[in-house]
Amino acid sequence: MATPTFRRIDLTLLTLSLLAVAVNAHNITAILEGFPDYSVYNDFLTKTKLADEINTRQTITCLVLNNGAMSALTAKHPLSVVKNILSLHVLLDYYDPQKLHKISDGTTLTTTLYQTTGNAPGNLGFVNITDLQGGKVGFGSAVPGSKLDSSYTKSVKQVPYNISILEISAPIIAPGVLSAPAPSASGVNITGLLEKAGCKTFANLLTSSGVLKTYEAALDKGLTIFAPSDEAFKADGVPDLSKLTNADQVSLLEYHASPDYKPKGTLKTTKDPITTLATRGAGKFDLTVTAAGDSVTLHTGISPSRVAEAVFDSPPVVIFTVDNVLLPSELFGKSPSPALAPEPVSSPSPTPSPLSEAPSPLAASPPAPPTDTPAGSPADSPAGSSENSTSDNAAGHVSPTVIFTVLAIVGYSLC
Repeated sequence: MATPTFRRIDLTLLTLSLLAVAVNAHNITAILEGFPDYSVYNDFLTKTKLADEINTRQTITCLVLNNGAMSALTAKHPLSVVKNILSLHVLLDYYDPQKLHKISDGTTLTTTLYQTTGNAPGNLGFVNITDLQGGKVGFGSAVPGSKLDSSYTKSVKQVPYNISILEISAPIIAPGVLSAPAPSASGVNITGLLEKAGCKTFANLLTSSGVLKTYEAALDKGLTIFAPSDEAFKADGVPDLSKLTNADQVSLLEYHASPDYKPKGTLKTTKDPITTLATRGAGKFDLTVTAAGDSVTLHTGISPSRVAEAVFDSPPVVIFTVDNVLLPSELFGKSPSPALAPEPVSSPSPTPSPLSEAPSPLAASPPAPPTDTPAGSPADSPAGSSENSTSDNAAGHVSPTVIFTVLAIVGYSLC
């Protein structure tokens, strides 16, 4: 028979397992599937891959537009501009109807997902939320002089203090967002962008090998490029690429791109190996991805490489810099032939720095404390259904039943 000590250990492990199973990440597209009035909005969250970024955030507020407002917006602008506009409608904090009417001093500026792109100077990536007279709440760009052109309409769904979905009357448009250049995929100057990002060596190799044409042919259907910096090619342990056969050099360069649009939010949620332009058959020349917070690392089977921020992101093309040359195990994982062997060194090649896989803190703002939200919504706020605060399989939560079970187990284990 198990001793009390071992029984407590077993029950403690069971308790932790129950909590791990009970806490699930929210899924914005699954939530919105239950609300057909926002089907166009939901569709563009998928097309722009913003849904992946939203699903990686622990605390978020989505300002949604109904189908009429979204159709008018998307009919006039390309996908890249729509993505920027929708990024302004994702707030990195939790706002429910009660909190909207309890803003300190009646107005606040809050950070949006657009601010995290690096393309939003000044207050361009912030939204102004103002509690107006008569129970109305206005929204607008935080850029000085901007008008509050949108207002709170109704509550759609809340899972305190994880995700809140609110409908607003009109799009929030920041100055310059609509007029920002939106080059077509076929017009992207790959080598020019790479050279500007400090990846001139990689750009020259693409040109001299002819692989640049392969990249350009993939632009319209979607392309993600992982470009090693010039310093990465100078690092110890990098093989002499001039000793590769032409075919192997082509495979190596094709290995640095994936034939799909995968912004960082998508990479953070990727579980399966991703194919590359060099992939030939199942499991050949694939990459695996791990994420910790905002840090994303690629694994080749030889060594890891950390993904930096995008130097270009305009659907369906995104270009990242990486801190190491990606060496596929298909070329360098076995005992190399003399033609593939790196130059002799006096000491073993150093292992990658642990910093390459160190997690970065999440960019999301901390959840609002429960004391900031009263039990009921103000009488002058727009009406919202009580069902909006319920949770389901699409939203992360810990159910009361699980909490009761855990407490019962803990109490029993202490007996």
